[in-house]
Amino acid sequence: MQKKYKIGYTTGVFDMFHIGHLNILKKAKEQCDFLIVGVSTDELVKKYKKKAPIVSFEERIAIVEAIKYTDKAVAQTTLDKAQAWKEYKFNAVFHGDDWKGSKMYNDIEKQLRDVGVDMVYIPHTEGVSSTLLSNKLRETEL
Repeated sequence: MQKKYKIGYTTGVFDMFHIGHLNILKKAKEQCDFLIVGVSTDELVKKYKKKAPIVSFEERIAIVEAIKYTDKAVAQTTLDKAQAWKEYKFNAVFHGDDWKGSKMYNDIEKQLRDVGVDMVYIPHTEGVSSTLLSNKLRETEL
């Protein structure tokens, strides 16, 4: 079966790697020949999430790079997907559907559509996130 896209792109913090992260990578790779995964740098995460990741960038990118669905792991230093497209020339961006319909992603969709890139939403894995995991860890410490 031929894949729908030649080059796919997805991004994330991938802090405390969990099954939701694996599901996104697996489902994205099922739809493209070559999957580029942008891993947010510590500086970028601090800037837009106002908190530092628990796991360092170096360890997070090493983990993502080792996943069999990842063809290339790159540092994500900006949230600007158009800038990423200029560098990597992907045909599709894969993202969890929990962001679908948000102003931010509506704007990204339009921007990418103008250069012929599809936005593909992947079902969010319910009941797991790095935030939930870090909250559980904090509860355990008490």
